This record gives sequence, structure tokens and C-alpha cells, in this order.
Amino acid sequence: MNIMNRYITTASLLVLSLAAGTTFAKVTPEEAEKLGTTLTPLGAQIEANAAGTIPKWVGGLHSENSTKSKDSGRPENPFTEDKALFEITSANFGDYKENLSPGQIAMFEKYADYKMPVYKTRRTAAYSSDLYDVVKKNATTAELVRNGNGLANFDTAIPFPIAKNGSEVIWNHITRYRGGSAKRFLTTIPVQSNGSFVPVKMNDQLVWPEFLKSGRNAKYDDNILFYYLQQITAPARLTGTALMVHETIDQVKEARKAWVYNAGQRRVRRAPNVAYDGPGAGTDGLRAADNYDMYNGAPDRYEWKLVGKKELYIPYNSYKLLDTTAKYDDLVQKGHLNADYLRYELHRVWQVEATLREGARHIYAKRTFFIDEDTWGASVIDQYDGRGELWKLSEAHNIQFYDVNTPWMVAETLHDLNSGRYLVTGLSNQEPTFMIWGKKVKRTDFSTSALRRLGR
Repeated sequence: MNIMNRYITTASLLVLSLAAGTTFAKVTPEEAEKLGTTLTPLGAQIEANAAGTIPKWVGGLHSENSTKSKDSGRPENPFTEDKALFEITSANFGDYKENLSPGQIAMFEKYADYKMPVYKTRRTAAYSSDLYDVVKKNATTAELVRNGNGLANFDTAIPFPIAKNGSEVIWNHITRYRGGSAKRFLTTIPVQSNGSFVPVKMNDQLVWPEFLKSGRNAKYDDNILFYYLQQITAPARLTGTALMVHETIDQVKEARKAWVYNAGQRRVRRAPNVAYDGPGAGTDGLRAADNYDMYNGAPDRYEWKLVGKKELYIPYNSYKLLDTTAKYDDLVQKGHLNADYLRYELHRVWQVEATLREGARHIYAKRTFFIDEDTWGASVIDQYDGRGELWKLSEAHNIQFYDVNTPWMVAETLHDLNSGRYLVTGLSNQEPTFMIWGKKVKRTDFSTSALRRLGR
């Protein structure tokens, strides 16, 4: 039995109380039949765009139609022969504004040497057939509760493949499938305005309850989306710092549970600030807690508006960022990453505007999300300050991990458009190992005592 089959077999239906808050209607069985026929199994448009610049989805790149990699955690680039079709630069970006976000436009306006190499669009996103079955079932059962702040009758991933509103789209991003069980060895680099940086090395582990050795247990995992551990291993001043999160599905009903091990104090303490706009560890103040993985956490402080779909140049099939012959000094430049290692493609995205609710607090008064239709992952986010001024740009540099049928990031960037500083998270070029998939762990590995042992 393959890893995905084990996942689905042991998955239990997550049912949160329908009595608490407003519920939203699910789609009919007839509408769900569009999945896999006129829509992809995850709800994207199958057909090409009118101009032919976005091709038809024909199944994506997956384990059955690709050559197995020597290392599933660092798959080989299947598109080494591709050449850039053209480059968008500070001199010509005005010709492409229709397909750029305001944050992307601001990068061209700020940096004269900034460029965006655009390649042929390849719709590589693919998951297992077992996951497709679960997503189709979700379409007819999953519901929003608590005014959109929680889920009911939801199983595994992607509750709303045929999304009707902004809340459903953002929940698809929050719950998107990321391999079930993954351990990563990463480098986070806060880059100063003059281009100087000190890498922060870490490893983290993300596990859905279904992938625990004991599987999901209703007693312990009723409101748990996943368990998460993070350990910083360099530089010396941060070594030993460790974070543990029990990510809850409904964070209004039950707030995210987070603990941190402080190496200096040698003790574990609760960390309620690991949420919303609390500071991100090892990021030199550049990232808020809910900036990680592009966006994570409770959606309750925002009003979510679905603007619609548009075509946008987004990072895609960014296999060059896995190049182990490249050093961090080669990738990281003043103001932005080295474009020689980047790849942008034209894709359809969902545009969602998040506006801070009256009376709520967050450093971002507004966020505009551009979410890839094929993966439901946020690809580009523009973030605005309390004055309504554009402040930060986030981009996700994704690949298809075709050996395990999982699209995910190999790096994400967060640019402060005011200060000229930026953060890149997820680089692994100088790490012996990047990703380990499918490792079975125990629930007790995510206890406070385990966190204490990890930090020592």
C-alpha cells in the first residue's frame, strides 16, 4: 500500500459543531461531477486560455509519467532544455502590467536591475487519484462554520474545490495537501538593504494526524490540522531554539497551540504570539507569524472577498533553485534573488482581497492574494500597511515533487518595499538533504517533553 493510500485509509472525517455559527451551502452532487470532467479534479479550468499562452491541463507531472529521481526530496529538473521566452525588466514592464500584481510592479519601479524571466507555461500540478477522490467527496460535504472561521464535514485537504467565495478559497490554501508527512532542512536568509546577510539554518517537520504511527485519534486530534516542529541549528546565537505547533482547524473555537524552547533559559513556555502578526523567529523582524508558508493561521481578523480570476506571471517550476552547485552567495543579491535561477510562467489565479475587520488588529490592513488555480497555493501576496500603502510583496517559488505527487515551495520571498530588505525562506542548496517524505512519527514526538529534548 503506497503512502497516499495509507493516508486515506486511516483518515477520519473531521466534524466540528454545526451549531456554532453560520454554515455555508456545499455544492450539489451534479455540480461535483464537473471535477475531473470539465474541471480538473481540484477545480481548475481544464481548457487552455483563448490566446493559447496557458495550455490545457492534461494530468500534470506525476510518479507514473516521469523518470524517478535519485532523491525524491530534491527532484531533477525535467525542463533543462527550456529557454526563457522573454524577460520583463524595469525598461519594459509597462507592456506587461495587465499580468503583474501591484507588488510585482513596485519591484520593477524600485530596482533598475530587477528582471523576471518568463518561460513556457507548464501545468505540472498533480496529486494522487486517492486524494482526488477525497476532494470530490469534500465538494458535497464540507461547509464553513463560525462565520467562515471553521470547517465542518471536512476530510484531509481542499474542502472547496468548486469555491464560491473568498473564505472558501483561502481555506483551500490553508488546507492544501503538502505530502502528509515531510521533514525539511532549510535555510532562511534575512537580507539587509546593502545585500549583506547571515543565514539561519533550521529543520522542520510537518505531519498530519493521519500520518502518525497510531493514525488520527478523535480524542486527541478532533480539531487538529497538523503537528509542526522547528529547530534552529545556526547561527550560534540562535542554536537550540525550537518551536512546536499544534495547528487547529478552527482557531476561534480553539486557538493555535504553540510552545517554544528557549536555549538560554533552558525551558519550554507557551507562545501565544506565534499567531497573526507576532514576530517570526530568525527573520530579523521581516516576517509576521502568519506570513509563513505564504499565509497560515486563523482567518477571523479579515473580511475575505473573492474578486475573481485573472492571468498572472507567477513563479512556477522553480527547479533551478534546487541547484546544489549554486551557493547562497550566488542566489542572494542586493534587493532580490538572482534572476538567473528563477522561472516565471503565465497561470490563472484566484484573486482574493482580505480587509481587516473593524476593531481587529494586524500590521497588514489589507492583503491581496493571487492563488494558483491548479494547486490552491498562494503564489503572490501584496500586503498593505495601516495607511493603505503597499508595503510588502510575497512570492512562492514552487515545483512539482513528482515522485510523491505533491506541489510545494522550494523557496518563498518576502520583500519590504520601503526598506529594501527582504527575506528568503526554504533554500537548501548548501544542505546535504532537503526533503524527507513519509517518515512515520509518534504523537508523543509533538509533546512538550519532546520539544525540550529537541532544543538541547
